[in-house]
Amino acid sequence: MPPPGAAPLAGAGPCTCFSDENGADLDDNPRCWHCRRSDLPSSSSSSSLLSFDSVPLYDYDKKWRILAASIKGFAIGASIKGGLALFAIVARFRRRRLLTSAKKVGMASSSEDVILAIKETLRYGLFLGTFAGTFVSVDEIIATVGGHRRHAFQTLFFSLSLHLLVYALLTARWRALLAGAIAGPSMLLTGLDTQHTSLAIYILMRAAVLASRCGIKSKRFGRICKPLTWVHGDIFLMCLSSSQILSAYLLKQESLPGTYKSFLNKHGGKDPIILQGVREIACAMPFTNLEAIEKYYKATGVDLKLDPQIKVPCSIVHGNQSCGAHFISFLIQAYKRALPVYLPVYLIPALIVHRQGLLKRPYTILGKGLLGTARSSLFLSTYCSSAWMWTCLLFRLFKRCNIPMVAMGTFPTGLALAIEKKSRRIEISLYCLARAIESFFTCMADVGYLPSSKRLKRADVVVFSISTAIIMHCYAIERDVFRSKYLNVLDWVFGVPLPPSETPRRRK
Repeated sequence: MPPPGAAPLAGAGPCTCFSDENGADLDDNPRCWHCRRSDLPSSSSSSSLLSFDSVPLYDYDKKWRILAASIKGFAIGASIKGGLALFAIVARFRRRRLLTSAKKVGMASSSEDVILAIKETLRYGLFLGTFAGTFVSVDEIIATVGGHRRHAFQTLFFSLSLHLLVYALLTARWRALLAGAIAGPSMLLTGLDTQHTSLAIYILMRAAVLASRCGIKSKRFGRICKPLTWVHGDIFLMCLSSSQILSAYLLKQESLPGTYKSFLNKHGGKDPIILQGVREIACAMPFTNLEAIEKYYKATGVDLKLDPQIKVPCSIVHGNQSCGAHFISFLIQAYKRALPVYLPVYLIPALIVHRQGLLKRPYTILGKGLLGTARSSLFLSTYCSSAWMWTCLLFRLFKRCNIPMVAMGTFPTGLALAIEKKSRRIEISLYCLARAIESFFTCMADVGYLPSSKRLKRADVVVFSISTAIIMHCYAIERDVFRSKYLNVLDWVFGVPLPPSETPRRRK
């Protein structure tokens, strides 16, 4: 086997990771990815293949790898949650200054928010720090016990079924799967009674994407997974997600997470009184707030009289405006609301990730950030305004409003995702799909089609553990299914598993 970091010689034979003794299939690539370090992209180069970066293989210290992974995981969790908490505190403080002039109350509330934010920051830091440390610890323990053996067909042949499973998990090919599953319950550190259904479903979606990419590469499952290579599959997923999410926004907001519901109410741009009127028409319920809707529009300078027998809610949604004029005016207002959302999303990473290049190419980097901000803001504003446009068009076309019409009218809203950059589309669609799945099953459970399980109270932890097992297995074995930016982060925190044929030890 060539020394670590050295490129294999051209025409060289199989490395020691692939031999008849350890059950390797010589028809496959005769050099494993551990020995092809120089052939990997920069995100998987020899300097980042191990979590100890520049430390040579024979100077490798297992305890230091565990400690470093724990510290880095804590730093990532605390910084992400702390940053979000900081923005939330600033936003709430500004709202309080507008709503109240009592200084004592405001100060007390702000101090409570700060204490809560610090607690949440520490919890999420401990969560990711424990996850990283547990994964690396289990990975190292399995490697020490026998995880460097690639295959064990001779032993497996003579073992019982239980021994087959245990021994298979203790091989180098599957040890990351087991380590990821064991590290998953670290989520409980965020709070024993705190449900993270949205996060668990989102991670499950990410694991499914990685698994599908592995299936596309596979000769056995390539044909089955071929439909997943559809170029516009991300937009289709966004349309499906939009149908559920926006229908829930109009008809059943209780099925949405609190923070996401607040986000939709802000960018949906409609007063709760307006939404209630639309809901009553769609659900064929008697009107209870027509006078309140008229008073709302009168306060804005619009004199509106609503017919109690109204069948199409266009006048409820946009008053005396036409559907086309409402789309244009709403688009302008929505764009102004979207700019503050995406400005930190693009500029903060530019200041942190590209801080060195910012000194050399400030106009180029800042220009890209501003262009990305403008583009993403246009996506969000078009998404929100087209939701009202499509529903109005469908209601007027069929001259009725009901629940199926709402679902169909919100489906094409996802087409707005085409405005976004291609690399961001799958991220946004998976995020929305996770929210849509959670909302859908919540609605089904409330109706009675899915009785809630009393035995499994923390299904989110189970789903999260299964998902992290798949993700970490793909990270260890199928690294090329990851994008370079994610691979850089994972390499920095975890480091890839060690070469199957060696257990490096610190040089004395």
